[in-house]
Amino acid sequence: MFKHAQLESVKAWMGDPAHGALPLHARVQRAIRQLILDGALDVGRPLPASRALAKSLEVSRDTVESAYSQLHAEGFIERRVGSGSFVSERVQRLPGRGKRRNMDVGHKETPRLSQRGQAMFQDGGVRDFLAPRPFAPGVPETRNFPLSTWERLERQVLKEYGTQALLHSPPQGMEPLRQAIADYVNLERGACATAERVLVLTSSQQALSLCASVLLDAGERIFIEDPVYHGARKAFDAAGLQCVPVPLDADGLQVEHLLEATQELGEAARAVFLTPSHQFPTGATLSLDRRLAIIEWARQHHSWIIEDDYDSEFHYAGKPTACVQGLDPHDRTIYIGTFTKSLFPGLRIGYMVLPPSLVAPMTVARTLLDGHSAPIPQLTLARFIEGGHFGAHVRTMRAVYAERRDVLARLIGEHLADFVEPHVPSGGMQMPCVFIRDIPEREAVEAAHRAGIDLLGLTALHASSRHQAGFLMGFAAHAPHELEIAVKKLANVLLKLCP
Repeated sequence: MFKHAQLESVKAWMGDPAHGALPLHARVQRAIRQLILDGALDVGRPLPASRALAKSLEVSRDTVESAYSQLHAEGFIERRVGSGSFVSERVQRLPGRGKRRNMDVGHKETPRLSQRGQAMFQDGGVRDFLAPRPFAPGVPETRNFPLSTWERLERQVLKEYGTQALLHSPPQGMEPLRQAIADYVNLERGACATAERVLVLTSSQQALSLCASVLLDAGERIFIEDPVYHGARKAFDAAGLQCVPVPLDADGLQVEHLLEATQELGEAARAVFLTPSHQFPTGATLSLDRRLAIIEWARQHHSWIIEDDYDSEFHYAGKPTACVQGLDPHDRTIYIGTFTKSLFPGLRIGYMVLPPSLVAPMTVARTLLDGHSAPIPQLTLARFIEGGHFGAHVRTMRAVYAERRDVLARLIGEHLADFVEPHVPSGGMQMPCVFIRDIPEREAVEAAHRAGIDLLGLTALHASSRHQAGFLMGFAAHAPHELEIAVKKLANVLLKLCP
């Protein structure tokens, strides 16, 4: 029979809520298996008779018999007719048997990573703000989303496609969505797209990683905006690329610096990364003449333009400028878009509009990552776009976000004017603010986080030393009264940090 401590261990394992989803016989089997793995039950040790153990555990005999049968099938015990069940001699060969496994991650041996893996780990990821706390940048308002419409369209998809919707999507994406995306970007962004040129992905971050690995080799140069979107910089760094910063002004990336850097380096960078509609994080819009100049530079040097149009739907003053891809007659531009910000983060659908020559290489490379995007959300989104619901939702949220931007600018003037100067953007979902007092940026961001406020510091977004300390304030996900509460809280945080 089990010792009292062993019997109690089995009972505790069975009663643990973490194991509640397992059938009862599986809980008994795994509890005994753990005793064997930990060395609490020695080789050759007899196990209690199934009837006796069932009585002690207050379960049926069939439950214990099922557990013993599974342990026997896995080689942990031997069953001898007329003698009972015993711990198998084969468990002696199990590596690490008798050493209780330490579940505390902090005490595990540090794994040996590749140089690339170590650099990626030390540099950190990009999923900084998972919950919509004020003022997390890039987080949309989801409480206004027309969920009933989405549910109705999803039911239509399931009714029409049936079990076909449960299979793999083609790696390039479902054709109805690729067509809907092409029609939308052609109409709204002035792109030059067809369904055949669209690659559906899970995110714009995946698109950036694909561009970094498919278009450039480790060690090759890529021009980036300075400051730059941190997700792009980290994707390029992880691929081993050499990022060359190009400064900005009110009209976006300063092309003359890009041309000068090309001459100084003796050869052009293989690509340039742009956020031309609303530069991240400054909010500047790249002027038309500079767009044309960059297109000509890419043509001359056979370089690529990686255009991230991450929140172009939200432009609050006049009509947005046409995307670079639509102006490029030479097919040197890769256009990246996402529905994470325009709809909701949980959708996990982004896309690229590719030059024809890159469709096959990018699609094949994508199969080595996650293979495909889920068909049901793709088909539902296609109907959401085709039915005009996407355009209607964007128009509604554009008005909502414009009001919230204005409210935040007013609140900063009322409560934070002694600490920061806001740069009110003409579009987008976040507002950059630079310190006008000697306040340590990192301490401000950390203190705000402890107070329930998420800020993105500006310093880390710069690749050069030309920068001002400050932070980004996302305003899209919170109503005016919520913004007011958070601004007042932030004012108290900054006041405590003032010299």
